[in-house]
Amino acid sequence: MKSKKIGIYVDAINQTLNGGYGLRYDILRKYCTFPDHEPARMNVYVSYDEHHAKEDENYEAKTARFCNVLRDFEFKVIERRVKRIVNHETGEAICRSSVELEMAADIIKQSKNLDQIYLLTNDEGFIPIIRLAQDNGCKVELIAFDNVPETLKHEVDTFMSGFLIPGLLPIESGGDWGKVGSRVRGVCYDFTHGEGYGFMRYMNTINDNTWITDSRNPNSPYKTIFCHISQFEHHFDSSFLPSRDLIFEFSLMENDKGLISQKIELVSAP
Repeated sequence: MKSKKIGIYVDAINQTLNGGYGLRYDILRKYCTFPDHEPARMNVYVSYDEHHAKEDENYEAKTARFCNVLRDFEFKVIERRVKRIVNHETGEAICRSSVELEMAADIIKQSKNLDQIYLLTNDEGFIPIIRLAQDNGCKVELIAFDNVPETLKHEVDTFMSGFLIPGLLPIESGGDWGKVGSRVRGVCYDFTHGEGYGFMRYMNTINDNTWITDSRNPNSPYKTIFCHISQFEHHFDSSFLPSRDLIFEFSLMENDKGLISQKIELVSAP
């Protein structure tokens, strides 16, 4: 079977400011190119603030280290200076960068030679670019974290919350994702309020069958786990359950009946 040509386009600052701080780019590459897809384009767009660099002596070194790590994983780093425009009447400074424009232009030019695009942004301005890429024959998957506009989710072919991809974001004291005792992230897709229990679904492993959400299918990357109302944070309003929009972090534990979820904490909501 001919491998798909994949394009990955990341607005780094946009994702960092919207829940994606600490994003693991090696895991991102693994997820997007599994099992043998060809990473034809892997672009990360970075804004560099010279004014910030003057105020923070560590900023330049941190930015350089970040960009070098990306290059180690064979991402192309497009680094552009932030322009500051000062309103002389109010003294307010407005920061502008060309990274979104350059990212859009690259997708327009390069999508003609790609089979699938993974887009990491929260910017609704990319909707016309998404449509153009789809017209060029590209499937477009959006990966994002918090503050994702519904219009953007609905325009792409597939939306995947970055919180749900195993290992994409660090988990404090998380252990080995998917193993008993580890912490993972998932959604509560079924809940019976009268009985106070339901079921969580989480991605146990990375494969290219994310559309197979039935965990009983051996080809599915997902697993289902029991949850009880007593394990949710005490202030959580369970009337919102079940929900595919609420992302929870929880511990995988085991009893005589199988896997159960404990210490369930809400980590992301619309």
